[in-house]
Amino acid sequence: MDRPPLWADRWEAGRRLADALRERGLQPNTVVLGLPRGGVVVAAEVARALDVELDALVVCKVGVPWHPELALGAVGGTGVRVRNDNVMRYAGLTDDELTQAYAVAEKEVERKESALRAGRPPPQLAGRPVIIVDDGMATGATALAAAQIVRAQTADQVILAVPVAPHDSDPRIDEVFDAVVVLARPRRFGSVGTWYRDFRQVEDEQVRVLLNG
Repeated sequence: MDRPPLWADRWEAGRRLADALRERGLQPNTVVLGLPRGGVVVAAEVARALDVELDALVVCKVGVPWHPELALGAVGGTGVRVRNDNVMRYAGLTDDELTQAYAVAEKEVERKESALRAGRPPPQLAGRPVIIVDDGMATGATALAAAQIVRAQTADQVILAVPVAPHDSDPRIDEVFDAVVVLARPRRFGSVGTWYRDFRQVEDEQVRVLLNG
């Protein structure tokens, strides 16, 4: 039976990720992009430990209306939409329900961009190595959307780094990223929060402080 490593919190997970990434060797113009909100906390520790730039990449999960934690797909600030066909077949939504679910997520992307950036422009990614960081990966829909958003900005290399992901992650993840760094791949995944002693909700203000610190 898999035993969770039980990181104390997102900061500890970030330090562990930084150790794993340091072994790969990084270019000085690398940028670390955290997925709000919890992923930005992990990313902040990664960026601090590696002495590279930190920023956020706003991507929102599109939840099944009666089960919001189950992702139909995801959307990003540039209009990118990603679909999880397996979940869509399971959910059996009408076209109107699907349109509404995506509209809700896109509105949330706009709100987060405004709340977290406070007018500060996103970083220029063209020609730069990018590390996308989250506090864990469940279905992979958000990570897939994040990869498409960054690729569209002609980043030089795109790496995904997460503390934990299911053993049977979406195979497309390995296809869309140049490298994937995962500290734990349990067969009995449960949920991302299972792997942390402290998995309290991260607020917008904390993210703003991290990004502007």
